[in-house]
Amino acid sequence: MTGLTDTVWADVLAYLRVHHPELARGWFSQLAPVRLDQGVLQIEARNSGQQRYLSDHCARAFAEAAQAATGRLISARFHLQEDTEVGEVTHPPPLAFEQETDQAVLSATYTFDQFVTGPCNRLAHAACVAVSESPGKAYNPLFIHGNVGLGKTHLLQAACHRVCEQQPTGRILYLTCEAFTNHFIEAVEHGAMNTFRYRYRHIDVLVIDDIQFLGARERSQEEFFHTFNTLYQLQKQIILSADSPPNEIPSLEDRLISRFNWGLVARIDAPCFDTRIAIIRKKARTTGLALSDEAVHFVASRVTSNARELEGALLRIHALAAQTDRELNLDLAREALGDEPQDRHSPISIASILEAVTKHYGVRLTDLQSRKRNKSIAFPRQVCMFLARTLTSHSLEEIGGHFGGRDHSTVLHATKTIARLRSTNLELRSTLDTISRSLRQ
Repeated sequence: MTGLTDTVWADVLAYLRVHHPELARGWFSQLAPVRLDQGVLQIEARNSGQQRYLSDHCARAFAEAAQAATGRLISARFHLQEDTEVGEVTHPPPLAFEQETDQAVLSATYTFDQFVTGPCNRLAHAACVAVSESPGKAYNPLFIHGNVGLGKTHLLQAACHRVCEQQPTGRILYLTCEAFTNHFIEAVEHGAMNTFRYRYRHIDVLVIDDIQFLGARERSQEEFFHTFNTLYQLQKQIILSADSPPNEIPSLEDRLISRFNWGLVARIDAPCFDTRIAIIRKKARTTGLALSDEAVHFVASRVTSNARELEGALLRIHALAAQTDRELNLDLAREALGDEPQDRHSPISIASILEAVTKHYGVRLTDLQSRKRNKSIAFPRQVCMFLARTLTSHSLEEIGGHFGGRDHSTVLHATKTIARLRSTNLELRSTLDTISRSLRQ
């Protein structure tokens, strides 16, 4: 390493881990600093994938790190190892989980400052803030669930950003469940399970998005079960997200359901009207849109599903305003969105569920809301509770209120009972599917 000592190179790598954690990769330790000559740091990569990543994303960061370590103005260049000589031992290219190239990239806009809180997400937001400031001590594991577009990914990435700020040298791994599964399959195929396990079990914070996709993969569940246990015993923080609570993830093993429920399970619901207004105003400010109050209220009343749909509505308004050079007022918003709601499906109400179930089973609404417990009444009541839980965003307490003021534990028991029966009773499954389709139509 002409002009470059081992100490300086170690300082370069340490600087990158602290000041550029979003770029730093575990395989940086495999890089070979060839020489530092005439203000150019020559760095040798082991394969074309590494060289491409370094050249496309890391040249400026390495130059900055080298300048900080040496006090000199330095640029960085990357090239492949020269062809191996006869008899020299060759090394296979690193696997995906060693390169970390398919680790999900954090979005710069997904921070706590950019997240709008309201009654629908306040618990999940507070929990993510708590675990990011005290990883492994506040809520472990933390399980966030809710429908698409409600901010689960935003909160997970915001927690990662905060951990990076609080603990620059902390080892954080944020990825999707699909990436975890692909890594596991690749490790099995290449006989690299020891390397895989070291990679996942020697970190400070593990964050996995869309963990529900683990349900259909038995061997992946087995491996994640042991990874979970190892991290939990070492008091390392685990944060997971899914579109449903642990006990409603299909084919998920009971032992994983139990562990996911060890910590805090926080649900994110669809934003209420006031929260939608706050989301629209914040996103409008971020994109420089000067929407009138009337236009803001119109959008909030037309798009009720999630923040992602709200953002899409703002994009349509912005595009129309740019094309016509008009003021961002109520008339333009009406023209951009039309008079019909923009949600792909109208929200399903508990009243419509009650009507459909009473018609199917031939029972009276007053009986479902009464204290009667005979099977002919209790079973349709449980079906109603199950459908209300799966097809609406109402809480357990709100659902119980439609059935004579029953508490949340009764609703939860009914939901679990019907879910269990549905998995084995084909007739019940067909009935539930038929009612669900009619309600969605």
